[in-house]
Amino acid sequence: MKEIILECDIDDARIDTWLSSNMEDYSRTYIQRLCQDGNVAVNGEKVKQNFKLKAGDNIVVNVPEPEMLNILAEDIPLDIVYEDEHIIVINKPKGMVVHPAVGNYTGTLVNALMKHCGDSLSDINGVIRPGIVHRIDKDTSGLLVVAKSNKAHEKLSEDLKTHDIRREYIALAEGIIYENNGRIDAPIGRHPVDRKKMSVNLKNGREAITHFTVRERFSTATYLELKLETGRTHQIRVHLSYIDHPIIGDAVYGRKKQRFKTHGQVLHAFRLQFKHPITGEEMQFETDVPDYFQKLVEELRNLK
Repeated sequence: MKEIILECDIDDARIDTWLSSNMEDYSRTYIQRLCQDGNVAVNGEKVKQNFKLKAGDNIVVNVPEPEMLNILAEDIPLDIVYEDEHIIVINKPKGMVVHPAVGNYTGTLVNALMKHCGDSLSDINGVIRPGIVHRIDKDTSGLLVVAKSNKAHEKLSEDLKTHDIRREYIALAEGIIYENNGRIDAPIGRHPVDRKKMSVNLKNGREAITHFTVRERFSTATYLELKLETGRTHQIRVHLSYIDHPIIGDAVYGRKKQRFKTHGQVLHAFRLQFKHPITGEEMQFETDVPDYFQKLVEELRNLK
């Protein structure tokens, strides 16, 4: 059983709504089930999902261990950038899901890692997400680090929380951004209506900061380099949509009518920098621009 302790920062908020904005890995439906099963307490008393919180309330959430599932090791090719006995850095292709979830238990990065690493993956996150320290979306390509030992996993998770793992992305955004660089500072939480989405939420959102630099401007789009200061779910996608320059191909946060067949958002995690969790050595990895991305860049350059 995993125990999560939080303190409410606002008055008159439903506990299921507030928790879904502050526990990004869990849906509102799942949190409601935790309340119904007696796994949520406020100031020592178990509460239901419609309980109204006050600022300063102490909340304890007990999350049951994930069910043991038969996650198969699969012989799926991996683009391995670096590997030692503690960590492995992967260049994930566009279209690959990072870890299994309901209705999707095969073909993921975890399935491939289980084949490649065997028993040499940390088990802190249980059978569903062995070794997974941080994620990138299915249709986002690029670099992520995976823990092979529990000691490495604990240190990397700590560094992630303190923003000591630096992640940089490139993206193609709709429209022309005239500023050469900028900072988007807008809190992100669950969308108030569509609970499968995130949104800028000034009332219940968590701090989210994205820095951007323009690499190149085209007639109808902008080539961006982005740095994450925080790591909220869908952060770059939500922030660029918020400033009315959504990522090309983003079916969730982008334009309803897409001009290009991109099979999802044109977003790539091109640079990853962190200290080795065991040796303390400063490590930096960078990938080439993937073919699907470069092809669209050339297409945009040729548009009049």
